[in-house]
Amino acid sequence: MKVRPPKPFLFEGGPRAVLLLHGFTGNSADVRQLGRYLYKRGYTCYGPHYKGHGVPPEELMRTTPDDWWRDVRAAYSYLNQLGYREIAVCGLSIGGVFSLKCGYTFPVKGLVPMCAPADSRKQERIYAGVLRYAENYKIYQEKNDRDIAAEMSAIKKKIPKLLTAIRNLISDVRLNLHRITVPSLIVQGRLDEMIDADNANIIYNEIQSERKQLNWYEQSTHVITLGTEKAQLDQDIYAFLESLDWSVS
Repeated sequence: MKVRPPKPFLFEGGPRAVLLLHGFTGNSADVRQLGRYLYKRGYTCYGPHYKGHGVPPEELMRTTPDDWWRDVRAAYSYLNQLGYREIAVCGLSIGGVFSLKCGYTFPVKGLVPMCAPADSRKQERIYAGVLRYAENYKIYQEKNDRDIAAEMSAIKKKIPKLLTAIRNLISDVRLNLHRITVPSLIVQGRLDEMIDADNANIIYNEIQSERKQLNWYEQSTHVITLGTEKAQLDQDIYAFLESLDWSVS
């Protein structure tokens, strides 16, 4: 069976734009519902895809965080090309890391990092998550057990190099957190199974924004945008965006 990956989305609403960034091994579907919610309330929302995501895991293994960051930069430029000059950035997981990087790279109105890692030392859960993603993709393709075993063996050999590159990205962004001064809403699920929830405290304490808040979601896991408290999360993000000092209405 051929797997059809979700496509990037653009919901054009008002002049205020929100860049929505998905997580590692994820795709735009992770943030599409949030985008639709904000669009219905007057925001333009764009959710790009990173290279190697939503496609066979072998293609993911051939990419690096540098490739994904180029996709984020291209997405920001795309919104500029469409005429949007005031942009907030919301990101999930590695997308949250990229949202923070946007905060000291581009002029942005505000940031919403969600379940974003800031401490790169523990990667066992991420390694296991990549394996699950790769195996599930192959099962969905209806491959037989022997082929899956052979292909997974090859993938396992490549994962450590990619995780090292991700660790370097996270470490670099943490070193620059002090450069972030724009309003920020840090979002963290208390039941996050992929990263230590204390990462949210690291981000909150190290960014230098005068306006910053940390919201905990007691019943939420890592993909918080699709979790049990998504309705409250959507409302909280909308309220945060509404509180920003937009010059356009």
